[in-house]
Amino acid sequence: MLDAHTRSGGTATASPRATATELVVPVPLAPLSPAPLPVVAPASASTSASAGSAARCTRALLSPWARFSLLVALLVAAASSVLLFEPQRLLSDGWPPHLGGVAAATVFAVAYGLCTVAFVPRPLLNLAAGALFGSQLGIGAAVAGTVLGAGLAFGLGRILGQDALRPLLRGRLLQAADGQLSRHGLRSMLAARLFPGVPFWAANYCAAVSRMGWLPFLAATALGSIPNTAAYVVAGSSASSPTSPLFLVSMAAIGLPAAVGAVVAWRKRHHLRRR
Repeated sequence: MLDAHTRSGGTATASPRATATELVVPVPLAPLSPAPLPVVAPASASTSASAGSAARCTRALLSPWARFSLLVALLVAAASSVLLFEPQRLLSDGWPPHLGGVAAATVFAVAYGLCTVAFVPRPLLNLAAGALFGSQLGIGAAVAGTVLGAGLAFGLGRILGQDALRPLLRGRLLQAADGQLSRHGLRSMLAARLFPGVPFWAANYCAAVSRMGWLPFLAATALGSIPNTAAYVVAGSSASSPTSPLFLVSMAAIGLPAAVGAVVAWRKRHHLRRR
C-alpha cells in the first residue's frame, strides 16, 4: 500500500508489512551409516594348545596300560598295608572288641573281603573266623567275605586290567584256558573253587581277564567255596582240642580235596598241552 506522500508524487517507500520474503533453502542431510557390529576375536593359539594337551593327558590316563599300572599300584599298596597292620593278630585278639554276635561277624566279613584282595591267605582268615565266632556264624562270615573279596578282585581286574592283558593271550595254553573260562565260566570256576589247587587271587584275576560274566563267577565262587571254607572254619573252632573227632574230620576234609585237586590239575595240564 502507498501512503499520502507517494500519492502526491514523492518517493514510494515500502511498508514494513511489505518486507521481502526470506527464502529457506533445504540442506541435504548426510545418510546415517549403520552401527558397526562387534568383532569377535578368534580363539588364541594358547587356548587351543592347552585344550589339545588336556585331551592328550586324558587319553593317556584312560589308556589300558595306565589303568593296569593303577591296578598294580593299588595291589602293592594293599599288600604293604597288610604287612604293616598284621592281620594274623585276629587269631589272638578278640576283634573287633566292642562288637559281638552278628554285628561283629558282619564287620569281620568286610575285613575278610578286603584282606583277600590284598593277598592274605584265606586259610588263615577261615581259621580266625572259626576261632572267633564258632562253626555256624564263622562259616557264614567266611563265605560272605569270600564272595565279597572275589567280587572286588574281579571288578578291579575287569575294569583296570582286561584291556591291557587280553592282547597278551597268545600262547596255546593261555588261549585254551581263556576259552575254557569264557565259554564254560560257571563249570570252570566251580571246579577251581572246589579243588584248592588254584590260588584264590589267581582265579579271580584270570576270570576277570577272560570274558566270563559276573553272575557265573559269583555263583560259582559262593557254591564252590563252601566245602573248603567250612572245613577250615570247623578246624579253627575245634583247634583247642586237636584230638577230637570234629577236628580230625575237618583236617581230613582239608587234605582230601587238596590231593584230588592236585591230580586233576596234573591231568588237565597234560590235556591242554595236547590241544
